[in-house]
Amino acid sequence: AVVSTQSGHYGRGTSVLRLQKKVMDMEAKMSETVKEYEGGPTKKDRSSDSWIPRPPERYCLTGHRMPVTRVIFHPVYNVMVSASEDGSIKVWDYESGDFERTLKGHTDAVNDIAFESSGKTLASCSSDLTIRLWDFVGFECMKTLHGHDHTVSSVQFVPTGDFIVSASRDKSIKVWEVSTGYCTKTLLGHREWARIATISPDGKLIASGSNDHTIRIWNIATKECTMELRDHDHVVECVAWAPELCTPHINEAIKTENAKAAKSEGPFLVSGSRDKTIKVFDVSTGSCIISLIGHDNWVRQAIFHPSGKFIVSCGDDKTLRVWDFKNRRCTKTINAHEHFVTCLDFHKSTPYVITGSVDQLCKVWECR
Repeated sequence: AVVSTQSGHYGRGTSVLRLQKKVMDMEAKMSETVKEYEGGPTKKDRSSDSWIPRPPERYCLTGHRMPVTRVIFHPVYNVMVSASEDGSIKVWDYESGDFERTLKGHTDAVNDIAFESSGKTLASCSSDLTIRLWDFVGFECMKTLHGHDHTVSSVQFVPTGDFIVSASRDKSIKVWEVSTGYCTKTLLGHREWARIATISPDGKLIASGSNDHTIRIWNIATKECTMELRDHDHVVECVAWAPELCTPHINEAIKTENAKAAKSEGPFLVSGSRDKTIKVFDVSTGSCIISLIGHDNWVRQAIFHPSGKFIVSCGDDKTLRVWDFKNRRCTKTINAHEHFVTCLDFHKSTPYVITGSVDQLCKVWECR
């Protein structure tokens, strides 16, 4: 009997401490929120093209048992999808914070996921050497694509949706036909792990980033590498094409450095690297036109804001950052997770940003 009363006291003591910590955490969040509202833009000038994520997060989604590797929004529905080293893919409602379902099939870490434009098909790739195509209506795996000889780290649909492009630790980039599951092209040239391959909005070019510190530009039709960008001095973790909306903003940024610079139509590319920098390239000339310095550790992902005015990034310094690239400065730093922030996505039309981390959590951030 004595033992049980002691354990009762002990239990009460720790739960009081836990509650106190909860209260302190909530108070900290409250004061952060108040600061945000006071320091934020006023209602009238808060148009969607200046939406940026504001702390604290709206939802913290738990369920993965290992680091989260990728988070993406569905192009149509109000759901988001996360991939993890635990081998699973999870579907969540980002407006309510509810977990919806898990897609199981990969036997090792899932490294990347991507939707085709209608959102009916999801592609995933894994360290189990395969790419899987999922029917996102019935949530069944429709096809498993075999052909890479090592970890597959990146997967993306071409804009028309009838092909996908993958990048692998086997140093190759492959183009696959969705209808048959056959590999139709293999692009060779990287000297080390090809971490990411992404298709230009017009579907004609691929940009790839590698452990060999380079970014390569490829012509899909001819399979030839037309350009090698060597401005990073460490592993290139991410590359993303600029949407057309960005062109005037990037040209303004070029003008701030060189008033006589000729106007460029691009295409433009943003990249992030383990050298802690984010760079913007003009692919028409092969020149690096903007360098953003501020992250204190590896940059894991960098993307253009839907308005084309900002770059949003995350990295191993545990932060989510917003950059005013025209003035080459970081305008917002959010301490987003307790561990490395591996990935992010910005919704194209609703005011939400999502992040994933080595802390096994996904977070939903509201923008204003």
